[in-house]
Amino acid sequence: MVTGSSSGIGERTAERLAELGANVVVNSVSSVEAGAEVAERLGERGHYLQGDISDGEQAKALIDGTIDRFGQLDILVNNAGWTTVVPHDDLDSLTDDIFQKTFEVNVFGTWQLTKLAIPHLRQSDDPNVITITSIAGVRPVGSSIAYSMSKAALNHMTLLLAKSYGPIRFNAVAPGLVATPWTSDWDALHASVAKRAPVPRSATPDDCAEAVLAFVRNRYTSGAVFVVDGGLTQV
Repeated sequence: MVTGSSSGIGERTAERLAELGANVVVNSVSSVEAGAEVAERLGERGHYLQGDISDGEQAKALIDGTIDRFGQLDILVNNAGWTTVVPHDDLDSLTDDIFQKTFEVNVFGTWQLTKLAIPHLRQSDDPNVITITSIAGVRPVGSSIAYSMSKAALNHMTLLLAKSYGPIRFNAVAPGLVATPWTSDWDALHASVAKRAPVPRSATPDDCAEAVLAFVRNRYTSGAVFVVDGGLTQV
């Protein structure tokens, strides 16, 4: 299952997993038509399920629907998330509603879906949970303070689960700025990254999907946070 996979990183991850032989559950909350199109492109390997991970009943329905369709769950890619841009020096604009929604989706939703998945993952021969976080969880950057805090929480959640729930492997992919439809009008920021990063460009969804596949392929890695930012955090 790849949550939030109707576009961007999630879409490309779903495609790559299917290309390598996996059956893939595609998921989105509101982009139903786009999500269904992604699943249709995957052919018999694809199956679309609408659902909001921040809603407990819908999260359970996603796991149940996956088991009903494919009979097992081996890989969970926690990609679904939410943010809105709020300057870090403008606390008045970071309202309680924005703060709460950011954590409800990014942290609480990811946590409860992962928790629901664990009993099924325990039945797998090679169980994986890969969570898409951000360099905003590593450095004091990001679209808002709430977003950065939520991604830091997910990075640490990954380490804690890896320590306690083996042989399930828990890892995180932490991209820098990624060229997706959501960031398509962030020209100045993309230009800034291209100027400062040792690999002079923004990440692509394919860069992030390949990082996910690296964790799937390496059966002895757990508790790692894979930063995919072209070396920007070193500058």
